Amino acid sequence: MVLNGVSVDYGNRLALENVSTRLDAHRIAVIGANGSGKSTFARLLNGLEAPTSGSLSVHGLDPVRQGKQLRRHVGFVFTNPDAQIVMPTVAEDVAFSLRGRGLSKSEIAGRVASVLAQNGLGDHADAPAHTLSGGQKQLLALCSVLVGEPDLLVADEPTTLLDAANTRRIADLFSALEQQIVLVTHNLRLAERCDIALRFDGGRLVEQGDPVDVVGRYEREFA
Repeated sequence: MVLNGVSVDYGNRLALENVSTRLDAHRIAVIGANGSGKSTFARLLNGLEAPTSGSLSVHGLDPVRQGKQLRRHVGFVFTNPDAQIVMPTVAEDVAFSLRGRGLSKSEIAGRVASVLAQNGLGDHADAPAHTLSGGQKQLLALCSVLVGEPDLLVADEPTTLLDAANTRRIADLFSALEQQIVLVTHNLRLAERCDIALRFDGGRLVEQGDPVDVVGRYEREFA
């Protein structure tokens, strides 16, 4: 991912200001206070937001000109999994993500069964999605993204609504994934498990480096 002088201006608020960076690390943490620009940055990466100025490339694609193509390569996980669950049952919701991919019914069924089994939801395939626990719903949201085999997974505060046990489970899952991951989080211990951390403040990228060092300075500033 490469950003050159990227700004996002909403007219009454400058959400991002002149952000330039190159990100090749496997697991990338994004931290900062509420309103610092973290979520706007994340949403740029799969075309949910467009830059007002500057340019960016995500895995060789331009999110503005090649948005549809990019979304085949970038999965996005929201804070609240209920915002992503659209089908009645667990298996149907995961299969929905594969619509329009040119896959046969048997191929879709196989991929759905595999991703559910890998992530602890194999026994819930036919369960109504609304009956799942909060942690299971977040796993379902992840499965619905992972079944599309994205190259990049962007997660915007995926553990905010979870208890400690499910937060740890999701964190362990992120640590094991092969995809490049951009993790927007207020959970600083989770951020420290990443390979690099970006810190935003007032719409600006103010620091980038070793997660333990970046998190440490951030905590000391607000101590």
